[in-house]
Amino acid sequence: MINHALLILGVMVAAFIIASICKLKIELCMLIAALAGGIIHGSGFSARQIVDGSFTYFDVTLIFLTATLFMNIIKESGGVDFIVRGIIKRFHKSRFLCLVFLTLILLIPGALTGSGSVTVLVVGTLVSKVLIEMGIPHNKVTAIIFLCAAMSAAAPPVNLWAMMAAAGSNMPYVGFMAPLAILSIIGAFFSIFWLGWKGHPIDISKVLSEITIEKNMRTWRVAVPFIVLIVIYALCRIFPFTFPILGLPFYFVISSIVAVFTSPKRLNIFKIATDTVEQLLPLIGMMVVVGVLVQVMALTGVRGLISLSVVTLPLTVIIALLFLILPISEGLVQYAAAPLLGVPLVLLFNMKGINAILALSAMSVIWPLGDMLPPTVLVGRAAVMVTGFKGKYYKGFVKVTLIPYLVISLIATLFLVFGNQLSFLSSLG
Repeated sequence: MINHALLILGVMVAAFIIASICKLKIELCMLIAALAGGIIHGSGFSARQIVDGSFTYFDVTLIFLTATLFMNIIKESGGVDFIVRGIIKRFHKSRFLCLVFLTLILLIPGALTGSGSVTVLVVGTLVSKVLIEMGIPHNKVTAIIFLCAAMSAAAPPVNLWAMMAAAGSNMPYVGFMAPLAILSIIGAFFSIFWLGWKGHPIDISKVLSEITIEKNMRTWRVAVPFIVLIVIYALCRIFPFTFPILGLPFYFVISSIVAVFTSPKRLNIFKIATDTVEQLLPLIGMMVVVGVLVQVMALTGVRGLISLSVVTLPLTVIIALLFLILPISEGLVQYAAAPLLGVPLVLLFNMKGINAILALSAMSVIWPLGDMLPPTVLVGRAAVMVTGFKGKYYKGFVKVTLIPYLVISLIATLFLVFGNQLSFLSSLG
């Protein structure tokens, strides 16, 4: 059985490499690898396995579709411009407060959608312009946008890595709110202050002239949709046995409807919705293909082989190498890394007596740091695009992310090691 699984794994890896050499998109490479594994195993093009796998993360897909629609409505109504302009106008004399609020702006889109690329696309361009006006070098601005986008994807309430690994471990997605919030916020603040503290004062007149807002836009128009979202979410947590559990997708739908009515201008909802789907097609395709890949790996024994290989390694070696293993796996197979490596690691840490929630939270903050690594470079490539960085990708951009990358990884690893002492955090939400 082990030899059979090794053969199939070798075929899948070879198919993935050949597809990558042919310069196919990462989603197609993973699908070809899954189909090749199924054929060698003998199941062929099993429609049942493909369909079952493609719906594995259907609920997660609905979450970031509806969440991204909500954020795009806020953006199109002028809410993002209004918030950023207000921050700059009020806090331009205090570099500290300006960086703090810009960090929060960068954290919100990814926290609500679970995707760092959404953060980059929704607020990356606007925030990068402000950071450049603050005298921060272009390569450091690109690094800030990427690192904050990575931390926003790791931030609660929607962390796709934690959701997928928890689902594969038969573990409820409960208790992750506080650990993920602490780790992602620390990581985002360290990144922006380390890279962006030095510079010069903002030319307030120039910045304000470049950010236009709607004539009738007011603070309450931006705040009400977010308040509705927070209130509905809080009611479900405060009154779990009396308030109906509507689900995160429906929460975002309700908040999106409220955002449409509070918008100061008429919005073309159909265009915003179609643009949202088009914007998320690569991510949706990734989720579908990841499900198929994991299904085929489970069918053929490859998933068990990988799990066995992971759990038989010395615990100290695994913990010491997490800062390399997790980002590299993310760079290779994106979200597929969570069910493939996350599930056996969570089970291993749990078996060794380490708090599983803290362990998975720590890993889920390290994973998105790999979105700047090849072959996918998904969020890194988007950050370079929206900031207009023209320098060398690795020497100019990736190099300046290394210190924040190592600090975030170290803090997350310490959270994992001392998970039992910090287990009270999992009871906070």
